[in-house]
Amino acid sequence: MMRCGLTKLPKNGINIYQLLMPKSFSLSAINCDNLRPKTAILMLNMGGPQTKDQVGDYLHRIMTDREMMQLPFQDTLGPYIARKRTADVQKKYEEIGGGSPILKWTQLQGSLLCNKLDQVSPETAPHKSYVGFRYVTPFTEDTIKEIESDGPERVVIFSQYPQYSCATSGSSFNSIFTHFNGKKPNNNIKWSMIDRWPTHHLLVKTFAERIKEKLAEFSPEQRDDAILLFSAHSLPLKNVRRGDSYPSEVGATVNAVMAELNHCNPYCLVWQSKVGPLPWLEPFTDDAIKMYAAKGKKNFILIPIAFVNEHIETLHELDIEYCHDLAKEVKVDKILRAAAPNDHPLFIDAITDIVHKHLIGNQKINPKFLTRCPHCVSDRCHNSKKFFKELCE
Repeated sequence: MMRCGLTKLPKNGINIYQLLMPKSFSLSAINCDNLRPKTAILMLNMGGPQTKDQVGDYLHRIMTDREMMQLPFQDTLGPYIARKRTADVQKKYEEIGGGSPILKWTQLQGSLLCNKLDQVSPETAPHKSYVGFRYVTPFTEDTIKEIESDGPERVVIFSQYPQYSCATSGSSFNSIFTHFNGKKPNNNIKWSMIDRWPTHHLLVKTFAERIKEKLAEFSPEQRDDAILLFSAHSLPLKNVRRGDSYPSEVGATVNAVMAELNHCNPYCLVWQSKVGPLPWLEPFTDDAIKMYAAKGKKNFILIPIAFVNEHIETLHELDIEYCHDLAKEVKVDKILRAAAPNDHPLFIDAITDIVHKHLIGNQKINPKFLTRCPHCVSDRCHNSKKFFKELCE
């Protein structure tokens, strides 16, 4: 959850987050007001283990969450897969410095967001950001208790997944439903939610700028031929067949970014991070690189189009496994990776604009969120959406 300041750094040596944080970062970026916030911004994400000791429990929670994925005999198979993968995933975290930077990035983004909101929306100030993770501390349920203790007048639940999926955004929202056990909080807090924002113009510009940064690293001869591979976390086909909007929303982001870039390069939407035995969305990112390389393509930029900050899937899967190891294997000239939005000024402007417009608008909850997937038969989904409709309206 959002704390005043950062985790204390060791007196000697370098903390991994010093390496992952931008040079412009300083403790002065953190809003240290002890005033009771008038508006709380609850930033939802799946989270990532800050130490390797958290990896086992983190994977167990993912593998047993039926909203994230549906496995046969999940109560048995899920924990088994988690145990089998723990050592390998711990090694990967060690290779990126020992832990996930998602918490630090989200705290910084939230602080910068609230500092700007205090300026552009003084009538709803002071604002305070809180972090709620699905699978690792700070858990969303614990953060809600902190928010209720702080007693703001209003809470905005702000999904940090730009594109909505029942498996990610939906699971995070349902953890709030579970926390309240289906009952509306008995207090005077007003609640509202931002569930998706895949084509916000400043988000699109942020991705475009990140791509331009990498295009500039190619020689003129390489630049026009470089293939832009927009890589997003894959999704089980079972979810897609049910009607999950995630693939179309990711595609909408990609199309908007390419329009912003005037379709300057060839591009493709690809998918990464398949887990478990069931079929998932393809083409997979690594397979696409191999097949394009076999067709004579030599230069690529990987763009993490569904992530707003760095984490294991950018720092290890994309950077180490693909940009480094796979590039050597298939003997291409260059595979670069565009940075996630992180603290890019355009991105901070984007989330500020999204929340500000939400605060002054009349819509407390998106009608799309309240509409179930065409083939959804989940009573939990039905009850959750009913709960949020009553909570927000």
